[in-house]
Amino acid sequence: MEKKKICPRFEKALKLLNHSWNTLLIYQLLVGPQRFSTIKNELNISSRVLAERLKELEVEQIVRRTVFPTTPVVIEYELTKKGHALAPVLKEIEQWSAMWVKMEE
Repeated sequence: MEKKKICPRFEKALKLLNHSWNTLLIYQLLVGPQRFSTIKNELNISSRVLAERLKELEVEQIVRRTVFPTTPVVIEYELTKKGHALAPVLKEIEQWSAMWVKMEE
């Protein structure tokens, strides 16, 4: 059997999405812009890890951070066009999981 060579871009994409919390964070932001505290509470994630993942996704231009100069300062996170392009992929995984993933009762 011939061994299939994995495309380096595909491998990088999977590593990015596989990094702890990244895919759930992107999925959470599909509903629209959210503040740090909302994301933290919805995902039940530590502040440190959330800050690291948001920064990583911001560097990859998947998430955009917007600072509103109010008192107190308000910061929102939202998906970029690149981030929203993952929506069909995540929706397919959602449908697949509904059909094939069994939860322990």
